[in-house]
Amino acid sequence: MSPTTPYRSTSSVTDAEPTSTKPDAIAARIRAAILEHRLSPGAKLTEAQLCEVFGVKRGPIRQALALLATDRLVDLEPNRGAFVASPSLQEVHEVFEMRRIVELAVVERVCSAHPGGRRLKGIGESIRRERKAFDARDFPSWIRLSGEFHTALAALTGNTVLCDCLNGLVARSTLISALYESPGRSPCSFDDHAAILAALEAGRAAEAAELMTHHLQALELRMLDRPARAAVDLHEVFGPRTAATPR
Repeated sequence: MSPTTPYRSTSSVTDAEPTSTKPDAIAARIRAAILEHRLSPGAKLTEAQLCEVFGVKRGPIRQALALLATDRLVDLEPNRGAFVASPSLQEVHEVFEMRRIVELAVVERVCSAHPGGRRLKGIGESIRRERKAFDARDFPSWIRLSGEFHTALAALTGNTVLCDCLNGLVARSTLISALYESPGRSPCSFDDHAAILAALEAGRAAEAAELMTHHLQALELRMLDRPARAAVDLHEVFGPRTAATPR
């Protein structure tokens, strides 16, 4: 991917490809379910159920779970199986420490390269969709869009390594919020996003950096200690589908 190619966060992939049985497509659908809080931290990902849901044999399921384990969204435990990861409080602090480092660099680069530009206007439209999803009580879309604000800003830097890094951090942050936040809420505020965008559009780098720092600190502090809900019906999570023929 060239530096000018818009970055597409894999966390925005939803169930739009229900018939695909490739491991990466299966992983994308499981990832979306995790990031949209349809799968809670600690939930057991039973291979047999996943085979039924996706209409495949165990090979593609195991490959998909391995991909998710690489992203640290799934824990693979010997003799026990696969579980949605359950981040510790220490990991919460470490993830948000890294996010502050990376996202302050993003703000500085975006402010100098795109003050008031058309691509920033596109991010403004994303914030409007985020607010609309919240007003409609469409929490899965709201959660996804709140994360995409951050990855969309990173995409404006043209640095694909930075994008990959932040995409992973945002994915883990969303997983953490599923564990520590009340169900049906996202701690990532579209009002904060709008204020950050306004500072960027005005070219006020110091103000944008201060707002981003406060936003990420508030996001971290609002995560409360809540037990994970491990029981899950994978058929219910992914909805009724016509399973493909196992192969």
